[in-house]
Amino acid sequence: MWQLFKQIVHVGIPTETAPEPHDAWRTEHGQIQTEILHTLGRALCIRVVDAGSCNACELEIQALGNPYYNMEGLGIKFVASPRHADMLLVTGPVTKNMEAALLYAYDAIPHPKLVVAIGECACTGGIFGESYASCGRVSNVIPVDVTVPGCPPKPIDILRGILTAVSVRV
Repeated sequence: MWQLFKQIVHVGIPTETAPEPHDAWRTEHGQIQTEILHTLGRALCIRVVDAGSCNACELEIQALGNPYYNMEGLGIKFVASPRHADMLLVTGPVTKNMEAALLYAYDAIPHPKLVVAIGECACTGGIFGESYASCGRVSNVIPVDVTVPGCPPKPIDILRGILTAVSVRV
């Protein structure tokens, strides 16, 4: 054990130093949070519904929670119940089995409600289109405010789509 401490003292810390904070980002962060709070009066709560996707979009949505994107720092958070949500984030083409569940989730969100379709399948139906098992795009079932294309879209594009939907309501 002492050998390890001697080596640490002798070598030092071999990692890079932390980057300096960028003041321009800090003011932008405050501005975005102020706009969200001005529009909604509190944090933006999002309910995510997987209507039949391959889960690639969900992985990109999960990436929004990491420290790089810091979605929680912007005042945006995910909730488990649509009754506590301001926005519905829908991924995948709406399968016939998920149609009723998506309608229930949409109806449970209090007004004003926002809907963002994430990914190519949710925006256009993707390779599945409309068939005996699929209703196709999300807008065939519920009204959509913003669509974020891509297969899967990058996390920054998803965040941009969320903020676009919020600015639509201003």
